[in-house]
Order: sequence, then structure tokens, then C-alpha cells
Amino acid sequence: MNMERMNQQMNFLIEIDKLKSVYRRAFLVDRSRNENDAEHSWHLAMMALLLREHAAEPHVDLLRVLKMLLIHDIVEIDAGDFSPYEAHVRADKQVQEQAAARRLFGLLPEEQCGELLALWQEFEARETAEAKYASALDRLSPILLNVQTEGKTWQQHGITAEMVIARNRQPISEGSEILWHYAEELIRDAVLKGYLPAGGER
Repeated sequence: MNMERMNQQMNFLIEIDKLKSVYRRAFLVDRSRNENDAEHSWHLAMMALLLREHAAEPHVDLLRVLKMLLIHDIVEIDAGDFSPYEAHVRADKQVQEQAAARRLFGLLPEEQCGELLALWQEFEARETAEAKYASALDRLSPILLNVQTEGKTWQQHGITAEMVIARNRQPISEGSEILWHYAEELIRDAVLKGYLPAGGER
């Protein structure tokens, strides 16, 4: 038994327990509190399993998608969560997340570090079929939660339908046209119900 290797793996697993304490802006459906990153990652993995038939690429590698979704937010242990609508902080955030990825995945044995770092970078680049499907689910999730909570996060942060569409149309439709059509209906319904101001949407 290689104890050094196992210790590295265990140290990583202990470190990523901190993801349970990184809270997102989205609220749970029951509105009792904000969702944390670990819950978000689990829910996305379930979405990937159940919605695979709607992926743009019919032969998408589901295991690869699941791996991406389970690790994609680990960097927020160091870098924290941020609003995707705050354009002025995105560049700094990318630098922070890259440093976080190197530190956190660097806790693992070399080949596991390389695998997870490559998967994280693939997700961020959104160029492969797997990354596009995973990203589509990541973008759809907060829309689902906001509709279920009557736009709670949207209203807290002054988000409009125009902003939601501009941010999410391309990433979701690239991963699944069907899921984007579904998201559009959710957004349209949220506007009609007063959960989300139109904000110049046409």
C-alpha cells in the first residue's frame, strides 16, 4: 500500500468538504436558505443523468460530464462564489479560480491532479460536447430555482429577463436546444407572473 498516495487523496477529500460551506446566491426551493456548492454539484449530476436524452450530442460521454459537474465549483473553496452578472469582477475571478485549481487539485497525486485540472479547464473552455452539456445544466439550474422561489435571487440583485437571456441563451442552446426552449418558457412565464422584470426584452 502506498501510504503517501493515500494520504494525498485523503487530504484532498478532507479539503473539499469545505465546499459544503460555500453558499451560492440561489435559494433552496423551500426558500429556507441559500444553496451551497456541494448541493449544487450533486443536483447538477442528477440533472445530467436524467436529461441526457436532450443533449445536443446524442453520444455524449456521461461519465466525463459527471466528473466535470462534481469538480467544476471546487475552486470556489478558495475563490468564493460571485454573481455572473457582475462583469467588472470576472477577469479577477478567473485569475483567482486558476490559482485555486492549481492549489486544490495539486493536493492529489500527480496523475489525478492532471486529470481533474484538465477536466476543470475543459469545462471552463466549453468547447467539447461534454463541456457544453455540463455548462448548459449549470446555467439552467439557477433559472429553475429562481422560478420555484418566485424570482427571489433575481429580485434581490436587480436581474432582468433581458440579462438572463443574454447570459444563458448561447451556453444552454449549445448544450441542448431543447433545454434552451424549456428555459425560454420558464423565463417568459416568470415575466408574466411578475417574478422577473422584462428589462427591455423583445
